[in-house]
Amino acid sequence: MKSSFLEIVCRKTKQWQVSKSTRSVLVVGIAVSTVFAASVTMVSCKKQNEFLREVPNDALVIPRSLGDLQKLLQNDAIFNQTNPGIGQASTDEFYVSDFDFIDNPGLDQNVYIWAKDIYPATQRINDWNYPYAEIYNANVILDALEVINISPSDISQANAVKGSALFFRALSHYNLLQHFAKQYDSATAQTDLGVPLRLTADLVKKSTRATVQQCYDQVINDLVEAIQLLPIEAVNIEMPSIFAAQALLARVYLTMGRFDSAFVYANLVLAKKNSLFDYNNLLPDPTRLTSGSQFPLPEMLYLTTMVNYYFNFRTVAAVDSVLYNSYGSNDLRKTSFFYESSDVPRFKGNYQLLKPGYLFDGVAIDELFLIRAEIYARRGDYSSAMNDLNTLLEKRWKAGTFVKFTAVDADEALKLVLLERKKELFFRGVRWTDLRRLNKDPRFAVTLTRKINGQVYTLPPNDPRYTFAIPDQEIQISGLEQNPR
Repeated sequence: MKSSFLEIVCRKTKQWQVSKSTRSVLVVGIAVSTVFAASVTMVSCKKQNEFLREVPNDALVIPRSLGDLQKLLQNDAIFNQTNPGIGQASTDEFYVSDFDFIDNPGLDQNVYIWAKDIYPATQRINDWNYPYAEIYNANVILDALEVINISPSDISQANAVKGSALFFRALSHYNLLQHFAKQYDSATAQTDLGVPLRLTADLVKKSTRATVQQCYDQVINDLVEAIQLLPIEAVNIEMPSIFAAQALLARVYLTMGRFDSAFVYANLVLAKKNSLFDYNNLLPDPTRLTSGSQFPLPEMLYLTTMVNYYFNFRTVAAVDSVLYNSYGSNDLRKTSFFYESSDVPRFKGNYQLLKPGYLFDGVAIDELFLIRAEIYARRGDYSSAMNDLNTLLEKRWKAGTFVKFTAVDADEALKLVLLERKKELFFRGVRWTDLRRLNKDPRFAVTLTRKINGQVYTLPPNDPRYTFAIPDQEIQISGLEQNPR
């Protein structure tokens, strides 16, 4: 009997394999919601090799110690490279040539023109599958913590493991909401359909769609609990910290329009951690953002990346000339974020400096300055809004050339902040959510437009296509209610 991805059935297969190369491969026996029931493959770094060698190749792996759980958390292919990219591929941040569009039929094409039916019949939809794989693994860890014997000397480590799993679960549920559920609206969130909430590794439990309100409540609860457990500083940029969880909460609350709460959490981070990288210290490079040996950049709080789409590759995606020309001549982002190829600007400013092919969508301090500035402006405190904006932009302009931005009132300050938010967080995975939330305000609502071979495609504000369909195979197998398109 087929099982949907959300009703996974474990099978006794070769669960663990150790590669002779510098990376090891963990294959989990999971039936995915595709007609060919593909298994989920998780790739992890050399840091797991010792653990993997200790596991029989022909038996189901069950984590039995705190050390096992810690090593599972270090699987970056599950926890750091799995966020949905379908929204990024649908934004107004780029366009592609007629040739590239025609030459790449299928999901990329359909997403690019906001088609109603976007999924090819036999293609796995990683934007849905990968976050639920992350949630499943987080739940395995959380469930195991309930039964594993933890000595008093290990309580601190156990707390960090639990906090990390809660953070990962919250992040994945939040990202799914940005793509497969309606934009949060306090007037309708109690009845709008959200996504299936998976809060246990029980693979038999039937999945149903929670409401949008229930989903956001769970995301918030997980992050609030994680903050009580996580360390102040993570062991590396791919693991969460208190600051990362607080920053993510600020993003969540901003998405919901709960500006006072977003302000609280942005302010909590900025009160203790507010270093911005001076773009004058970036090294010149024709095709990528680089700071030499300095990685991560000091303003990065947590590193995670999106599912790749071909149209978002730097050699394919072209940047709108109006946006490109909105960067001042002394604004270092113009030369740091973009390069010219075939006489058009293209994006190169990915914060994932070590793996430029994976687009960074983690949390960083620059985003927090923009969140706090936006909320100051919405409160009418346009002087503080401009102070935060100028603090950020001074680190982005050529030394000695920056002239502070000014605003005559809160409305002008808000417009300036939102424009700089679009320019600063370019290709960072937040534009799709910004379009969805700002479309609720007639002042900032926009109609997106594509033109291919003379044919014009549009996406009006608040169109049902701002909520992606749940993959057809998931609907067929699990019976979840589909989103209107």
